[in-house]
Amino acid sequence: MVNPKIDLSKKKKIALVMSGGGVKAAAFHVGVCLALQQKGFGVAATTDNECSLDPRQVKMFVGSSAGAIVASILASGYSIESLIDAFQMGQKISPRDRLPQDFHKRLRPLKYWHLFSMNAKSMITSVPSLFQKPKVLTAGFEALFKNLFKINGFFTMNGIEHYLRKHVLHTNDFRYLNRELYIVATQLNRSRKVIFGPYDRTESKSHLMTANFATISQAVAASASLPPAYAPYGIVNERGKMVHFFDGEIRDTLSTHIATDHGADLVISSYSIQPYHYNKTMGSLHEHGIPLILNQALYQVIEQKIRRQIHHEKIIEEMINTVASYFKQNDLPVEHRDRLIETLAARSGYKANVDRIYIHPHPQDYEMFFFDHFSLNPSILSRIVKIGFKSAVRALRQFDI
Repeated sequence: MVNPKIDLSKKKKIALVMSGGGVKAAAFHVGVCLALQQKGFGVAATTDNECSLDPRQVKMFVGSSAGAIVASILASGYSIESLIDAFQMGQKISPRDRLPQDFHKRLRPLKYWHLFSMNAKSMITSVPSLFQKPKVLTAGFEALFKNLFKINGFFTMNGIEHYLRKHVLHTNDFRYLNRELYIVATQLNRSRKVIFGPYDRTESKSHLMTANFATISQAVAASASLPPAYAPYGIVNERGKMVHFFDGEIRDTLSTHIATDHGADLVISSYSIQPYHYNKTMGSLHEHGIPLILNQALYQVIEQKIRRQIHHEKIIEEMINTVASYFKQNDLPVEHRDRLIETLAARSGYKANVDRIYIHPHPQDYEMFFFDHFSLNPSILSRIVKIGFKSAVRALRQFDI
């Protein structure tokens, strides 16, 4: 199946959706943004006027976990050069790959202590009182383990929240950004996806909440709190109650529906997940130990979720097109066709005239799988940036961009 050419001049709102995966994912997104910029997309804008007049300007960012960090920085108007500075990979990016220095405000480098802020309070308060509860001794192994291990996470996202609030964000209010920004998290004590953004009020459904009570830095910290390494992040809601959130990709790896729900007609999705495909250089994963085997299992689960989402979108589109074609071939009333299509679209969430581009590593980019998720090594990050750049160019080429 050949992808149709996308006429960018007809697009009214372009959105960039970025998923999680640690610093590795953030570096991949930087490479994707470099490629988009080279192809004429405005990933960063300096003024409201520039943002509104440029048809290739990315006007909306949606981020989860690491993608939320990158999205919040770009939505605040920083250049990709600033992102390169923040992740300390600048000295490893060759001059020809870098962008012009216009509107390049240097960001303070992100350090390991920002990423790994110790959860000291939980460690102290969760010291097991084993002998105060002798009934635990007669319980099974699982109950014993749970009582001995009540810490809610080894680290917190307090360092990232502080970094964004103190050193990055010009405004910590979603409503005052030049671009739309939506950050995805998951409510801990309820099976509910939460979208933080520039909403007038908080609205809750059984499976979804759109919330306006968090600052940008709080929302990012909540979205990036990946269990079990990171403790759930608490935010006081509009009623003064502390509510805890964690990783934004627990329910959905790619929240592309947020972009289309808010009017985007071109959705570009960047995700760094790519399961390992056998390569002679690295050999079989069964020789590399438990951590990489677990990564492979997790990556395969995530990949399957993404493929199902993409397949679902295509099935709905084909169904709508089939209905339209049937009515036309049989010369049936146009008003009935439109009414039926409108009903099907409303119930399925289908949005007409929306194009989607998915950017991810190629199976041949086997290095990507073996890189650490939280390394700040400039050499490693620069290699990931190049993979992201290459992946984006390859994906855009399929749509003649």
